[in-house]
Amino acid sequence: MSDKTMSADEAVARLESGMTLGIGGWGSRRKPMAMVRALLRTDVTDLTVVSYGGPDVGLLAAAGRIRELVTAFTTLDSIPLEPHYRAARESGAFELTEVDEAMFMWGLHAAANRLPFLPVRAGIGSDVMRVNPRLRTVTSPYEDGETFVAMPALRLDAALVHMNRADRAGNGQYLGPDPYFDDLFCEAADTAYVSCEQLVDHLGTAASGKEAAPQTLLLNRSSVTGVVEAPNGAHFTSCAPDYPRDEPFQKLYATTSYDRFAERFLAGGEEAYRSAVRTWHKEGR
Repeated sequence: MSDKTMSADEAVARLESGMTLGIGGWGSRRKPMAMVRALLRTDVTDLTVVSYGGPDVGLLAAAGRIRELVTAFTTLDSIPLEPHYRAARESGAFELTEVDEAMFMWGLHAAANRLPFLPVRAGIGSDVMRVNPRLRTVTSPYEDGETFVAMPALRLDAALVHMNRADRAGNGQYLGPDPYFDDLFCEAADTAYVSCEQLVDHLGTAASGKEAAPQTLLLNRSSVTGVVEAPNGAHFTSCAPDYPRDEPFQKLYATTSYDRFAERFLAGGEEAYRSAVRTWHKEGR
């Protein structure tokens, strides 16, 4: 099996302006923030971002990198509405396609299965159809004759996700309470890049350093292009059970202008970022 390991900078160097980029995780939970920060250090822009949004969306929106956002929500969880996303959206900085959470999931399922759409009940009778006039309905060809939303496939050029563990071949393992939809993001994408807290030689063996149920082996190497070892790579979002969300730092992020935040924490690479975060905590915030 091939060794797919690379750095975060090498992974994002494969991304191009104008791409449709899926970002895994959920809100402010297990987001691939090390790769998002690496992306912000490039000149890649004009992105269509597909995400159950959190600070990944907030940072990219504030930096002016998003042309269109496809999402079901954009939240910091403990802070209900992501403030940098809100500011960018209110200024008309990008187009927005907002759908129901289930519709979003079925869009990923459709793309993962190479289908043009999948029928879903979610959205029927709601304003989702009004605010998304491009959506169409489909009628069951069987005797029930039920009408469904025809949720189009959310096909991705590339995906970024974060796992607790991964091996060099591209298999990925989550150890927290929720897989989210990271497997669908990878399967829906032409290329997928996985960052992880710990890189091991072979998942599913004692070498992984963690005993876990087989169903935690979420990502199959066949849908993964590159693997990035990035300890604390989801910071400041949570990555259970490895670490919780850094709530004080998230509050700083939410109450600081993007330019000031970027100047202090995003100007260098990951070592510089971690050092700046440690210094901020040490100084008593």
